Amino acid sequence: MKRILLSTLAMSLLAAYGPATFAHEGREHQSAPAALTSGIDIQYIDAKVRPQDDFFQHLNGEWLKTTQIPEDKSSWGSFAKLRDDTLPQLRSIIEDLQASKQKAGSNEQKIADLYASYMNEALLEKQGIKPLSGELSQIRGIKDKKALPGLIARLTRIGVSTPYAVYVSTDARDSQKNAAYVSQSGLGLPDRDYYLKKDDERLAGIRTKYVAHVAHILKLAGHKAPEAAAQAILEFETALAEVQWTKVDNRDPVKRYNKTEIAKLGETAPGYDWLDAMGKAGVATKTNYVIVNQPSYLKGFAQVVDATPLDTLKAYFEWQLLRDASPYLSKAFADADFAFYEGVISGVTAQPPRWKRGVATVESAIGEGMGQLYVAKYFPAERKARMETLVKNLMAAYKDSIDKLDWMGPETKREAQDKLAKFTTKIGYPNKWRDYSALSIVPGDLTGNMRRAAEFDYKRNIAKLGAPVDREEWGMTPQTVNAYYRPTANEIVFPAAILQPPFFNAAADDAVNYGAIGAVIGHEISHGFDDKGSQSDGDGNLRDWWTAEDRAKFKAKADALTRQYDGYSPLPGYNVNGALTLGENIADNSGLAIAYKAYKLSLHGQPAPVIDNLTGEQRFYMGFGQVWRTKMREAQQIKQVKTDPHSPGQFRANGTVVNQPGFYEAFGVKEGDKLYVAPENRIIIW
Repeated sequence: MKRILLSTLAMSLLAAYGPATFAHEGREHQSAPAALTSGIDIQYIDAKVRPQDDFFQHLNGEWLKTTQIPEDKSSWGSFAKLRDDTLPQLRSIIEDLQASKQKAGSNEQKIADLYASYMNEALLEKQGIKPLSGELSQIRGIKDKKALPGLIARLTRIGVSTPYAVYVSTDARDSQKNAAYVSQSGLGLPDRDYYLKKDDERLAGIRTKYVAHVAHILKLAGHKAPEAAAQAILEFETALAEVQWTKVDNRDPVKRYNKTEIAKLGETAPGYDWLDAMGKAGVATKTNYVIVNQPSYLKGFAQVVDATPLDTLKAYFEWQLLRDASPYLSKAFADADFAFYEGVISGVTAQPPRWKRGVATVESAIGEGMGQLYVAKYFPAERKARMETLVKNLMAAYKDSIDKLDWMGPETKREAQDKLAKFTTKIGYPNKWRDYSALSIVPGDLTGNMRRAAEFDYKRNIAKLGAPVDREEWGMTPQTVNAYYRPTANEIVFPAAILQPPFFNAAADDAVNYGAIGAVIGHEISHGFDDKGSQSDGDGNLRDWWTAEDRAKFKAKADALTRQYDGYSPLPGYNVNGALTLGENIADNSGLAIAYKAYKLSLHGQPAPVIDNLTGEQRFYMGFGQVWRTKMREAQQIKQVKTDPHSPGQFRANGTVVNQPGFYEAFGVKEGDKLYVAPENRIIIW
């Protein structure tokens, strides 16, 4: 089953905005008609702060002073608001389905029945822990560790977190094939730092509350010694955390690619029956190899399991089952789950209304089915057409920029142009919708429905082994406020829900839209050339297509950007991790630079109109800066710094513009201003 985390940071999504208007080729640029606005929320500007000293605070200061984070959110800003605005639209679709009879077995019927099963609180109270009785009995009845591979395979199938994850994705070195991957997993806290940072008082406090929470959930489920079991679970998970790779280590796609014959997994991690594990996972019957993401972790996992008493392992798996299912059980379980994971971990003070959680539950289980209905009702065709034009213009600006790079040689430029030419763009929604006919949704069986939905997804993914890669498949639903780049497919994807205000303003002059959606499209394209994406070629295969000299020059720029962001701190004692956020910081800086070039090209040499006493160039950068308008609870800010590959919003704004020559020109930034960086120290990649 999939956990529903409604208050997760919307800004942590890969990058997203909406379409912009472009001057047609050959058309003379005209002054903006009177009806067009600047698109800048000038009411939020803090005139007491100069843009040259703190661009983020100048642009958003009044909003930051007056806005309160909603009680049911861990943060609030442009992304979170748009997501919140989308939820009532999805609710109306579901309630319309419930108001009339649907065809039996249709997506519409399944959506209506699943939502109804979530909203039936009285039945959930009556059922209590009974929906999990079968799985609990299986775990509690284990007699020896030989049963663990089978248990892990079963729990993985139904969406429960276990110490390692098995999944299917494109083979990173052979993008025409699918491959099975084995990766580290299984922690109940957000990151290994939550276990291992012994000198951090906040994290120590969270560990104490975590033990209490685990004990409470185990007690609700009838465990005989919940307090002792909870402490033993913390110690087991700490041992796993000690052998896990850091998030920075996991950013290296070459280090993570370790093709291993299933028959030889025992050599990588002896002491565990990997043949049994991969057989019961459904992998060994379809392939003779897997790609191990973290070999040293698998070895460490096997050693930790060997050293851990069976009763502790059984308590751990019981806890993971309960942790996954708690949002779908009775009120006692759901409230306790919220209190810890949203309250303690993210600082949220009130649970979202049940209907919001119900909508999110349906999305997690039948996401594309919901997306098909959402697109039909809320996504005008013209948005997709305008987005296609925008992407075309940004691609043209990238092509021109590659040719003019002074740090990249001719050989690498040819490869870069080849990769750019092979980009695939997906906008709005899939050409082919997912088939949910094999998914069984039973009225009144919420836990069973979520278990079957998870198993449906697992079987669908395992079935990819031995089959051709489906280039039409999407990794997000159309109603997701997000966007992404996938290196193995060399594709950029922009779901429908992000292609609307506040990220695109049809009533505004071009400048603000270039700064918003233009920058994010540039951001996603840039991921193909960041420190990770640049290790894959135009066909999506891991391959070093750089000359050694050019790679060294690129690394020097990346190292400088790492040092820049290492110096930012959203909270005392918690600095941004420049290595963890490097790829996103490269994409922010490169994407904004390319969007600015595209905007200037669209003017055809003519001056932009002045609107609200702001030049076009000023509105461009302000369009970018107001996108990152965000407030965040302290607990969530700590979580973001520890786990999120994106920098906090204020640094995505200020940290990016200080490297943009156009920003200095637009706002007259000069030596002595707080955001001034000497030209030779600005990190310019594209």
